Amino acid sequence: MRLLHTMLRVGDLDRSIAFYTDILGMQLLRRQDYPEGRFTLAFVGYQPETEGAVLELTHNWDTTSYELGNGYGHIALGVPDAYAACDAIRAAGGKVVREAGPMKHGSTVIAFVDDPDGYKIELIQRD
Repeated sequence: MRLLHTMLRVGDLDRSIAFYTDILGMQLLRRQDYPEGRFTLAFVGYQPETEGAVLELTHNWDTTSYELGNGYGHIALGVPDAYAACDAIRAAGGKVVREAGPMKHGSTVIAFVDDPDGYKIELIQRD
């Protein structure tokens, strides 16, 4: 077994695709409309689905926003330099909600950004 994808429901699909591709550097891997069900699925990631886990962005045509709930945590992305990643994300119009720096009670450098729907994305500095 292997992890295939994580699904997020998004209110504005084009805005979310732009965030994940233009700001976080993922690629749009595939997109399909399901008119009978009134929804669209878009898959984004850093590599093909056959090689690693991706994000499934689900847009229900009749829903413009969702409550995130209190069970959701975050998506984690490995980055070579969390400080530079925050600068690049901010410069591209992204929202940094926790600046890069050591995590509490540890030395790992992390940061957090919000996607357009408010989902938290953790940046973990990896050498």
